[in-house]
Amino acid sequence: MGINKVILVGNVGKDPEIKHLDKGVSVARFSLATSETYKDKDNKKVTNTEWHNIVLWRGLAEVAEKYVKKGSPLYIEGKIRSRTWDDKDGKKHYATEIVADTMQLLGSKQSSDDNVPVTENMQNEDNHSIQSEEDDLPF
Repeated sequence: MGINKVILVGNVGKDPEIKHLDKGVSVARFSLATSETYKDKDNKKVTNTEWHNIVLWRGLAEVAEKYVKKGSPLYIEGKIRSRTWDDKDGKKHYATEIVADTMQLLGSKQSSDDNVPVTENMQNEDNHSIQSEEDDLPF
């Protein structure tokens, strides 16, 4: 048994790329930057930024298509997935992605449109809440 759970809070690096697949299934892909800042031995401020490839399916992809833009602050929960494929020239490619099952838009509303949510919490591809097995633990 293992746990594959990722929690990220960061800023979107580019507008989501949306694809509409067969039977109305949507997928959104974008990068998310997370940064940490610390002081080095010379007391200089150092910031390290890590880039994550985010994948959203179905309902979450539709929310991303409407509301997520470059620079948007997001809370993401999901799983790490690695995949490989060969291109048309036979060259092998590798990708590590975060397949999100929860996304929350953070920050203030940037539009005068009252229909834009300040926060939107969507969970898994069927938009059902996920009850964690941890909820049953006695600690």
